Amino acid sequence: MSTFTESEERQELRRQVARLAKGYGRQWFVERARSGEKTTELWMEIAKAGYLGINIPEEYGGGGGGIGDVAAVCEELAAQGSPLLMMVVSPAICGTVIARYGSEEQKQRWLPGICDGTGTMAFAITEPDAGTNSHNITTTARRDGDGWVLNGRKVYISGVDEAENVLVVARTEDARTGKLKPCLFVVPTDAEGFEFTAIPMEIVSPEQQFQVFIDDVRLPADALVGDEDGGLVQLFAGLNPERIMAASFSTGLARHALEKASAYARERTVFKEPIGAHQAVAHPLATAHIENELARLMTQKASALVDAGDDLAAGEAANMAKYAAAEAAVHAVDAAVQTHGGNGITQEYGMAGLLVAARAGRIAPVSREMILNFVAMHSLGLPKSY
Repeated sequence: MSTFTESEERQELRRQVARLAKGYGRQWFVERARSGEKTTELWMEIAKAGYLGINIPEEYGGGGGGIGDVAAVCEELAAQGSPLLMMVVSPAICGTVIARYGSEEQKQRWLPGICDGTGTMAFAITEPDAGTNSHNITTTARRDGDGWVLNGRKVYISGVDEAENVLVVARTEDARTGKLKPCLFVVPTDAEGFEFTAIPMEIVSPEQQFQVFIDDVRLPADALVGDEDGGLVQLFAGLNPERIMAASFSTGLARHALEKASAYARERTVFKEPIGAHQAVAHPLATAHIENELARLMTQKASALVDAGDDLAAGEAANMAKYAAAEAAVHAVDAAVQTHGGNGITQEYGMAGLLVAARAGRIAPVSREMILNFVAMHSLGLPKSY
């Protein structure tokens, strides 16, 4: 009989990560973000403890765990107010794709750096004109001798300034059909013709977003990850983990907001008793907690399906988890800000900065509308709407 609880090992992992992250906390994180500094210190400590690459096979320096383990790490960091966005990208997306489809030589070259934090890898799929539609990607790769030449543009690419390499989604021409098919290439961030500029964002985060310009970037043959004809299957191997990590990011933020709001509501007294005794304050917090626990459960289900190799069922569950978690986080943070009243929009209490961070979960890495399209089509069998 399953009690729908995580294994003792997973729970212990959560406790250890929470203990480590507590030493940094929200104030430390926000100070770094506002001053333009990085959270490298926390990143490297997470790596040293073996948590960063916990989902990567042991022979490449990882922990040999699953996506559920790295998602737990991501959630506990966010719950302590120090969410690390690059965890979604480097070990979960890039690490998964390379571990699954890379050659032995590629795994040896890139995975140890992903695990120990010294070779962080960014991921570049989104384009200015394609948005969520990966079929409209115009970044192209053409064969040149025994190598490749890449050209294109990417937008909203996280942490390029902190990464040694970027896993770029480009399209190559199929020699038989003449059609373009998606392929994955590892591009060094210091490659000639590879440039990036920061996008000013309202979000309070030490990790920046970038526009990326790829002009005649020359790559060796072994920059191609996986089979040239692997197409969308290889790409989607990284997208289910991405959605699960995004969900964990959101549920962690929601837990952080609810913990702060509950503590405030227990202490703050305006009339006779603490404001938490008033249902108008208590009920929105309770509702958000219920929504968040439901989202966490679906995230665990999605993780278990990915780790079991059931990609089809995992796709549905991962999309649902990401949707539910983003909604829960938005509601939790809104209720937390309201609980604090005027204090909710001061820098001192650190609530308002969570508004944009939580709201981003409804947009990225895939919009809530596209998830609803997916569920309508795949879960309910409704006609395709786009």
